Amino acid sequence: MVVRTNAPPWVFERLRQPAIEVQPLETDTGVAQVGSLTIDEDETIRRAAVFYKDFDRHTRDEAKYLKTIGATIVVGDIPPLAFAAADRAGIPSVAVANFTWDWIYAYYPRFDVVSPGVIETITQAYGRATSALRLPLAGGFDSMTEVVRDIPFIARRSRRDRLDTRRLLGLEGHQLIVLVSFAGHGLALPYAQIGASGLTVLAPEQAVPAGLTYEDLVAAADVVVSKPGYGIVSECLANATPLLYTSRGRFREYDVIVAEMPQILRCRYIEQGDLLSGNWRDAIEALLAQPEPPRRPEVNGAEVAAELICDRLLQPLDD
Repeated sequence: MVVRTNAPPWVFERLRQPAIEVQPLETDTGVAQVGSLTIDEDETIRRAAVFYKDFDRHTRDEAKYLKTIGATIVVGDIPPLAFAAADRAGIPSVAVANFTWDWIYAYYPRFDVVSPGVIETITQAYGRATSALRLPLAGGFDSMTEVVRDIPFIARRSRRDRLDTRRLLGLEGHQLIVLVSFAGHGLALPYAQIGASGLTVLAPEQAVPAGLTYEDLVAAADVVVSKPGYGIVSECLANATPLLYTSRGRFREYDVIVAEMPQILRCRYIEQGDLLSGNWRDAIEALLAQPEPPRRPEVNGAEVAAELICDRLLQPLDD
């Protein structure tokens, strides 16, 4: 298995093994952010314009690489390049995601004005995917309608006993434990003031005992404080941990998640002013007093996706 990505290397530390090779490659440009809670729309548009100006060359180069290594299938989350290159190389491809980038970019009124043709290029590339596995909290996929199949949440589930994790963290009392999750850009927060309100905070810069995973921390916490995105929502779901969330800038996925989240997860909104000032206690107590949501969705999407991808591998190339 070869992973081609411009995601930071730490994301794949748990995949390090001889059968998996991680290679740096700019596969798409995503969105540009100013800190964890603000999106830079102008820079997002500029980066996309530069990348997709040479999209034909990127596609040729990646198709050549796929042939060189003898790839038999391409799985993408969800760079358009993956599907355009696979199609050019005559290899089946599978999209796995909860949104598409043409859908995200169409949310910005200036995008098509400043970067004409980029959204259309992305849409056409998605239309070359052999199949698509659509996760919950979804948006987009219009270009893949004919090949879409809905699957359950993909989420990491802790395999540790919650109390055992707390013991390893040195947190065996009855205090309220809050996991702060603003990965990537981080967020400056008044932890001393938050702690003075009676909350025990697990922060990103804290050392974690060997053997503990991120999902172990999610499961051990009483509440996660974050911005809503597919990843953190799915892991809160899988580990039955409530989510206190704040706004995250103009990102189209946010509206979908905020609309659907209360039906599946105990969650509550906190204003950015209260978040940044450390005024959390009242919101957290109100969140913990909320009833459980009306339904709890399945979180076995990884197993479902793996089976479907393996089935795809066994089908003839002209199917």
